[in-house]
Amino acid sequence: MAPASETLKVGLLGYGYAGATFHAPLIAAVDGFALGHFASRSAEKILARFPEAVIVDDHQALLGNAEVDLVVIATPNDTHFPLAQAALRAGKNVVVDKPFTLDLEEARTLIALAEDVGCQLTVFHNRRWDSDFRSVRKAIDAGLVGDPAHLEIHFDRFRPEVRDRWRENDGPGAGIWFDLGPHLVDHALLLMGLPDRVTASLALQREGARSTDWAHVILEFGDRRAILHASMLVAGGVPRFVVHGTGGSAVKYGMDVQERQLLAGMTPGAPGWGEDIDPLVLHDSEGHASRLPAEPGDQREFYRLVGDAVRGRAANPVPPIQSLAVMAVIEAAERSAAEGRGVELSLTEAERVAWIASRHGQ
Repeated sequence: MAPASETLKVGLLGYGYAGATFHAPLIAAVDGFALGHFASRSAEKILARFPEAVIVDDHQALLGNAEVDLVVIATPNDTHFPLAQAALRAGKNVVVDKPFTLDLEEARTLIALAEDVGCQLTVFHNRRWDSDFRSVRKAIDAGLVGDPAHLEIHFDRFRPEVRDRWRENDGPGAGIWFDLGPHLVDHALLLMGLPDRVTASLALQREGARSTDWAHVILEFGDRRAILHASMLVAGGVPRFVVHGTGGSAVKYGMDVQERQLLAGMTPGAPGWGEDIDPLVLHDSEGHASRLPAEPGDQREFYRLVGDAVRGRAANPVPPIQSLAVMAVIEAAERSAAEGRGVELSLTEAERVAWIASRHGQ
C-alpha cells in the first residue's frame, strides 16, 4: 500500500481499444496518478499521447519495475488471470478490465492471492458511474417505483459486419456475453441482488460470426425478474433501462455519452463531460408521466476511489467479492445456454454472505 500522500505510479498493460479509449485518458485525468509505464507493442500510438512514457514489450519488465505502484490490465480476456496473478505476486496493486477472469476458479484464486500478499485487487466496472445507471439507481433508492418487480437492461449496437479482432473471434473469452455481459450483470446485481436461477440463450446471428453476438439472459429472484439483453443487430436502439415496480415504472432511453466523448477525443472533466440530456421518464400509478434530469456520468470516479483505496483512505470501490458474483452469473449463463435449462449460481454460502455484506457497505 502506498503512503497516503504519495503520487501513484501506474503501469498499463495493453494499449488496444480498452487501454487507449478508457483506461489511459481516465487515469491521466485523475489527480494523484502518474501514468508513465506501458507494456505494449503500440509504442508509436502511446508516444503520440504520452511523449515521456517508458514502454516495454514484455510485461515482466513492467511488473519488475519497483517504481510502479498500480498495474492496470487492459489485455485480451484470456490473459487477465495470468497477468493479474503475476502482478499480484510482484507485489502490485491491480486493476483488471472486465471480465475479471474466464471462470469462477480463476477469480477465487486471484482473490485469495490478493489477500495473501496484501494488495488491492479490483475490476474495472466503470459503468457504475454512467449517467443511465446512476439515474435508475437513484430513482429506485428513492422509492419512486416502489418495490422493483421487473428490470430490463439492454446493451445493443448495430454492427452487422464481423470484424477480425479477438473480441469477435472464437477464442476463450470472446463474444458479446463476455464483452458486454459483465456490465449488464453488475448493474442487475447492484439493483436486484443475487439471483436464485439463471436462464440464458446465446446465439451467433451475423453472417460469418465466430462467437456469440446475441445474448438474452433471465435472472430469477423469487417472483421478480431481470432481463439482460445484448445484440449486434439493433438499429435505432431500444430503451437502455426499464424498471416496473409496485409504485410505477422508470424508463431510461438514452445511453451514457462518455464512451462516445472519449472516442471523439474529449478530455475527461472538460466542459460537458458526462452530461446526459436524455431524462429519466417516470410513470406513476395514475398513468401520469414525468421527467427527471439524468444524473451526470463520470467514470473518473472509479480511479479516484481506487487511488483512495490503495492509499488506505477508503474501501475498494468494486470489492472482489462483487466481481466474483458477476463471474458466477456469467458462468451460469454459459452453462444454461449449453444445457438448455435454468442454472443456480455456484457460490458458497460464505461467498453469498460476503457479497451481501459488501453490498450493504456501499
